[in-house]
Amino acid sequence: MSSEIGEVDVLRQQVQYYRARATEYDDWFLRLGRYDRGEDATRRWFEQVEEVRHALRGCPLDGKNVLELASGTGIWTEELSNRAAHLTAVDASSEMIALNRERLGGRVERVTFIEADLFEWAPTREFDAVVFCFWISHIPVRRIDEFLTSVAKMLVPGGTVFFLDARKEHTGTAADHVLPSSDEEVMTRRLDDGREFTIIKNFWNAAALEDKCRRVGLDIRIHETADYFQFGVGTRR
Repeated sequence: MSSEIGEVDVLRQQVQYYRARATEYDDWFLRLGRYDRGEDATRRWFEQVEEVRHALRGCPLDGKNVLELASGTGIWTEELSNRAAHLTAVDASSEMIALNRERLGGRVERVTFIEADLFEWAPTREFDAVVFCFWISHIPVRRIDEFLTSVAKMLVPGGTVFFLDARKEHTGTAADHVLPSSDEEVMTRRLDDGREFTIIKNFWNAAALEDKCRRVGLDIRIHETADYFQFGVGTRR
C-alpha cells in the first residue's frame, strides 16, 4: 500500500469510483471507447470470455441457492439468475444495482439485491454456491485470507465456488490506464470525464492463491486463459 494514501481512504475511493463508473462500466466489457484495443485484441477478448462462460456453465448451479458478491451491472447476474432457484446479489453501489435490475427485467423477481460494503457484510445463512467476478483483485493483500475464510463460511459443505478476474495484460484495461508494478497494489483509474480515483488492484499468482484457498477449506483449481482472465472453480471441503 502506498505510504501517501491509507487503505481506508483507498477502499473509500474504490466504492466512489464504481458508483461514478456505473453508467460506463459495460464499455470495458464490450470493448468500447477507451477500451477498444484493436480488432485482434477484441476478438481474443470475446473468445476468452466464452472460455470462461463455458467453465461457469459447468458448475452445478441449477436449482441452487446462489450468492453473487460484487454483482455490478449484471453481466454475470443475468446468467446466474437463469439457473439458480434463487440468487442473492450484493454490491456496494446503488447505481450498479439499479442497472443490474434494469438488465434483468422480469428475472429480477428471482434475485434479492443487497447494497452493502463487502468488507463489512456477512450473510445470516449458508449458500449452495458463491460466485464473485472481478472482485478478488480489489481486495488488499492483508485482507485476502480473511475474505477467503468468509467465503468458506458462506458455503454449505460441498458447496461450489466460482470466481473470475483479470490477468495482468495492458490491453485488458483502458488505453490511458497504467497497471501497477509487481510491488504495488494500487492504481489510478480514470473515467471518461477525466475524473481520477485510486483503487486496489492485485494480480494473484495462481499457485499461491490456490494454496491460500486450501488453507481455509476451499479446494480450488485456478485456470488462466491465454491473455485476459484468471478463474477459479472448486468446492468447500
